[in-house]
Amino acid sequence: MTVPAPRVLVVGEALVDVVPDPGGQPRDLPGGSPANVAITLGRLERDVRLVTLLGDDQRGAMVRQWLEASNVRVLAQTTGSGRTSSAAVTLDASGAASYVFDLDWDLHEVPHEECDVLHVGSIATVLDPGADAVLAAVRTHRETALVSLDPNARPAITPDRTGPVARVEELVGLAHVVKVSDEDLHWLHPDRDPVATATRWASMGPGLVVVTRGGEGAVAVRAGGTVLEVAGVPVAVADTVGAGDTFSAVLIDALLGLGVAGAGSGEALGALSDEDVHAAVRTAAAGASVTVSRPGADPPDRAELTAVLARQAGAAAE
Repeated sequence: MTVPAPRVLVVGEALVDVVPDPGGQPRDLPGGSPANVAITLGRLERDVRLVTLLGDDQRGAMVRQWLEASNVRVLAQTTGSGRTSSAAVTLDASGAASYVFDLDWDLHEVPHEECDVLHVGSIATVLDPGADAVLAAVRTHRETALVSLDPNARPAITPDRTGPVARVEELVGLAHVVKVSDEDLHWLHPDRDPVATATRWASMGPGLVVVTRGGEGAVAVRAGGTVLEVAGVPVAVADTVGAGDTFSAVLIDALLGLGVAGAGSGEALGALSDEDVHAAVRTAAAGASVTVSRPGADPPDRAELTAVLARQAGAAAE
């Protein structure tokens, strides 16, 4: 009997990043945190659908084509403005990106789609009116799917942290897996140590909370309070656009490979050994290292991810 491939549903924004080229001239590149997660999973040959909003314009057509080229099935509603959302990207000397958004997120509901994994995150989880539809989808799927969350704080969109913090904490309590950067945690809870916040979050419902720290690696906190350190991957950084999204997607892929999906995901996640969890997070870091090594949100495909893992294993054996 053939076991059906796990179905992944991603809900969130797809947009155009307006990124300076090497000469400093702006260029349109498709992006958006949830869209980048969907792209990565598509390139890893997962069955993935993206619920999003796109304008009926040239940018919307470009974003759709980009998604479909990586085998993402696009379930797009039309933006109220008719325009596809955009983000003006500024890169600092280290390649780290900051964003100024022109965003339309008037998603009214998430269409009913059966899935084994639901991933949500970024602006879509905190910007009204669409944020309520995202929360409703998480509540609907929590008992039947692995729920993955990446808060991906965007102060430019929500400068007052009161509402976003409350919504993020509510979603954390409903998620099975949370991936969050140390920068996001510093913004959400500026007076608290990021790992301490992750440890508190891991006691609220998730089986795993992973804090990414750029080149310094990641810290994984399990529901019982176990803390696992994962070393960074040395790489020449082109820019950081899409790196965290790649990490989220490869982590989902690795957990699917360990059989964590569908109903009972919380129990399956809790039953994993620390070695399995460490390996999954290490694999996610390897995937992100590919993305930061080249411009824009350009995550690895399955062959590229396999190759970088093989190189790492070879180096560790020397």
